[in-house]
Amino acid sequence: MRRKPCFAGLLLSCAVFFIFSFQIYRKAFFSGGDLPSLSSDKLLPSRSTNSVAHYAIHEANLAHRNRQLSSVLRSIPTLSILLPDWEILLISSIHTPLSSPDSLRDFLCLFHNNATSPANFSGILDFTGRATFKCRMPPSVRRLRPFFQPLLTKSSKNELSSSSSSPAMELMRWTFLAYESLETEDDVVLFVKGVNHRRGINRTPSDLKCVFGDGDDAIRTAVTSSEQEVFRCRHPNLTTRDDYNKMKITLEIFDLKGKSILVPSVAYYSPRYGGASLEAKSMICACTMVYNVGKFLKEWVIYYSSIGVEKFILYDNGSDDEISEIVKELKSEGYIIEIVFWIWPKTQEAGFSHSAEYSKKSCKWMMIVDIDEFVFSPSWLNSLEPSKNMLKSLIPPENNGIGMITIMCNDYGPSDRISHPAEGVTQGYNCRIKAEERHKSIVLLEAVDPSLLNVIHHFRLRKEFRWRKMKSSEAVVNHYKYQAWPEFRMKFRRRVSTYVVDWKDPANPTSKDRAPGLGNTAVEPPDWPRKFCEVRDDRLSLLTRRWFGFQTAEGYRMAWQ
Repeated sequence: MRRKPCFAGLLLSCAVFFIFSFQIYRKAFFSGGDLPSLSSDKLLPSRSTNSVAHYAIHEANLAHRNRQLSSVLRSIPTLSILLPDWEILLISSIHTPLSSPDSLRDFLCLFHNNATSPANFSGILDFTGRATFKCRMPPSVRRLRPFFQPLLTKSSKNELSSSSSSPAMELMRWTFLAYESLETEDDVVLFVKGVNHRRGINRTPSDLKCVFGDGDDAIRTAVTSSEQEVFRCRHPNLTTRDDYNKMKITLEIFDLKGKSILVPSVAYYSPRYGGASLEAKSMICACTMVYNVGKFLKEWVIYYSSIGVEKFILYDNGSDDEISEIVKELKSEGYIIEIVFWIWPKTQEAGFSHSAEYSKKSCKWMMIVDIDEFVFSPSWLNSLEPSKNMLKSLIPPENNGIGMITIMCNDYGPSDRISHPAEGVTQGYNCRIKAEERHKSIVLLEAVDPSLLNVIHHFRLRKEFRWRKMKSSEAVVNHYKYQAWPEFRMKFRRRVSTYVVDWKDPANPTSKDRAPGLGNTAVEPPDWPRKFCEVRDDRLSLLTRRWFGFQTAEGYRMAWQ
């Protein structure tokens, strides 16, 4: 007698059928083989005599694939990078012409399982003119392996063009990537994450090559310097090429056996160096890295401009507040401000290295301070008004061998504040820790070592230069570090330094970068407004009130309100 198949057996058969069908579907549209592990800890895939394992992305193939899909999805060809916290950075192809800002809105990230998330326009990369977007990886995608690059589309339709024969590419990892380059008259500066992992431990230049272009036409040149995320190499010989303006650049790493790997790259080589600038150099510039600091910017710019800073260079780390409008307003009032769109996370040291090289043509001395740090000298306390010679009085005379001065910091606490003071930080916070902490610097750019190495706003200098630490009676930095909790908790988002652990990470709990006793969660301690208050110090508060305050019908106001 024939047995009837049991219900459980039918369910199992159906499950196997659907799993098999899904895998066929996935491979049809999103296959292409797993990329090798991008962890540079595990060196290195082998190469044959005539080829190299090349994980830099070929954007011509990318543009072709997206053109096939554009009729259905209205997509923009992009490269995608997986950032920390499941954030994805999408960068438009070098071949994609940009239209009006309005056309860059209302996009979605469409993932290979048809999940979507909003894609917000972030900005335009200054040195390649490419549009950037960010979206979050949906939870349903996080469970899948490997991670494929999403499509950037204005459609939520879940169909994919059956004419697409090119496989989807795996997401690049931010932990191992060539992300920016800068050309000088003599060489090329390349910024690469994931090659030199630890501070002070760097691969030797002889283990590396810079690679310009793709495939058999690629040109290799020697690496002359390897420090942190900064690598210097020779210009390629392009006398026989006509496409160098669109040439990808990356780094090739060799192991002891001669095997090598090319670091995935979104960086481009496009020599634009125009020689010496015809403009007069600013005597003192100020550089800082910023993220959503619009409410602080006016006070910082007005104060420093009044005491001698002639130009401001802001490395914008992906702000989405009103900073662009505020910069536009300040520029209309005569302040010289340049914004460099620096979207790359946890690259403060690399950003300052970039600035030291990039600003040589327009600045003589560079002050490296954060947006919540204000340099002042006790000798100014009796001055009735600020003078543009005040900062210059701190700068050493020319040709005396001093290439950098360092100034110690006084760290201020919340001073009983529970919200941001509308009158500004110099007015709102007046109680600090007694001990001086760390230092900030003003550096002569021609004195900076070619390696561009810097640690905590302090540059390595060329051998013929030395640096000088200023006494607290000469100058100090008021660092409004521990502000009202709504402002301070933003520091938990992500630390900008490459080698500083994010505060949400329990590692290295005794780091001086952390707030003492705070832990690794963004929970306000019950006594926060009264913390870090050992010395009442209102010297700069009184000084700025005298310089920038004025009486109105509504009461006393500051120039930046």
